Amino acid sequence: MKAAPGVTTPTQYVASLPADRRKEIAAVRTIVQQHMPNGYEERLLWGMIMWGIPLSRFPDTYNKQPLCYVALAAQKNYSSLYLMGCYGDTGQLAALKQAFAAAGKKLDMGKSCVHFKVASDLPLDAIGKLIAAVTPEQWIEIYQESRKHTKAGKAAAAKRK
Repeated sequence: MKAAPGVTTPTQYVASLPADRRKEIAAVRTIVQQHMPNGYEERLLWGMIMWGIPLSRFPDTYNKQPLCYVALAAQKNYSSLYLMGCYGDTGQLAALKQAFAAAGKKLDMGKSCVHFKVASDLPLDAIGKLIAAVTPEQWIEIYQESRKHTKAGKAAAAKRK
């Protein structure tokens, strides 16, 4: 579900959702907000709630957008929690998988997005701990290291040599 026209803030986004979806997105948003390290900024971007590093702090992103760390969106048939830390760090991914297994919950995940229908589908305490574990400085380092392995990153390194 893309943000409705005129919706420009995360609070407006949540308020614009149907009541059942609003409740679930609000619950997950609260967990994310409670565990988000200082230095990340919450905003509405790409039609979803996104927590990332503002361009004023780190402008060197491949898409010239704030460096996304976590995002949350209500889709047509489910909701998605985008945990970029799990995509960029195999240790975080392993911890997420273990948390789902320990909680007896089914992990429905794409590359970085965890799909859920209701907040109780998620091991929220474990997800909060994973979110809290990566400072903005660490996320920038992970991002910069990952860019070295892309086609553009390899080309830039070759050019410097």
